[in-house]
Amino acid sequence: MYQQEIDEKAKTLKLWVRRKRGNRKLVCSGCGRKLDKPMDVTEREVRDMPCFEYRTTVVIELYRVRCPDCGPKTERVEPLPSKAPFSKRFEEAVGRACESAAARQVARHFGLAESTVRAIDLRYLERWKAQRRMPALREMGVDEIFLGKKTKFVTVVTNLESGEPLWFGLERKKETLDEYFRTQLSRGQRERIESACVDMWEPFRTSILEWAPQCAIVYDKFHIMQHANQAVDEVRRAEFFRKGGGMREVVKGKRWLLLTRWVNLTTIRRQQLNELFALNRKVLKAYLLKESLDRLWTYTYEGAMERYFNAWRRQLCWQRLPAFEKLAYMLIDHWEGILNYCRVKVRFGVVEAINGNIKMILRRGRGYRNLNYLLLKAQRMAVTKTEFVAFQKAA
Repeated sequence: MYQQEIDEKAKTLKLWVRRKRGNRKLVCSGCGRKLDKPMDVTEREVRDMPCFEYRTTVVIELYRVRCPDCGPKTERVEPLPSKAPFSKRFEEAVGRACESAAARQVARHFGLAESTVRAIDLRYLERWKAQRRMPALREMGVDEIFLGKKTKFVTVVTNLESGEPLWFGLERKKETLDEYFRTQLSRGQRERIESACVDMWEPFRTSILEWAPQCAIVYDKFHIMQHANQAVDEVRRAEFFRKGGGMREVVKGKRWLLLTRWVNLTTIRRQQLNELFALNRKVLKAYLLKESLDRLWTYTYEGAMERYFNAWRRQLCWQRLPAFEKLAYMLIDHWEGILNYCRVKVRFGVVEAINGNIKMILRRGRGYRNLNYLLLKAQRMAVTKTEFVAFQKAA
């Protein structure tokens, strides 16, 4: 450092720095080639980490070189990773703050524009991803999330072992997942995929069987139970319109009680359900069928799972529940994917947990136009397991 300037009133600190003699290692910023002689000298002003309460700015002396391959270029300096007027450690501080706080709060804390904070965060995440080694993909999860009226559905591919998203694709068509297999995975990587956890969306199944035929497809338990909840709701609605007078008030407003598992209900809620079951036998049968179906995934032997499912189907005889008969036929059509859970154990909750993290990031950032930025944010959250915090001004 050969010069400094302090403004106590404005709380700013400005420093001028240059390298010592004999420490001249010139590297081309374009190709990385080492060079001997500089062409000329320039200065670059960047913002650095604050010194106490003073906002610090550093003026760095840089050399321009003439590279035989790239032509005139500014030398590469590690503390200056980009052309933005910020040092590397300042961008890392902003990026770490964005992991656990909204961009608007970080911008207010550092005195920057919100768009500048998002740009710094994106560069920080890109450098982080370039340095890390991605884990091997053996257990894959495929699901979709709804991003809004314009973007609509986005296909999310996840690694169930590491618990992080791998790729985002617009829409939820077969061509969308085909693009992932074609552009992101080599032939050897596709052959190493052992299992895939998907919902019962036919385009996903068709694409996986085409690109990874050795992969065992396992249907997600949560989506199957979602269909069972819809069947219970259909029975509730049918009973609501079938009953008349004061009996309708018994069924009315009980939707979320019927969709909640019995073990998760409080004592008061269980009493309310018992009162409903005492007055309406069909709703009781539908609820018991839904609760008993959840036991299907507790079996580890294929024959035991098949016997239990056949016993569950026999309970539908003479019950006059069309919604559950339709559910049973759907399960029969997808039985091979349900039975694969006994052969290949996969973690069902990983996909839904990642989708929840993505939706939380979307709410916190009030939407993302750049899907690559959203993917990097979700990957960083999955790897570091950070939580949301709020900045508070120091006294």
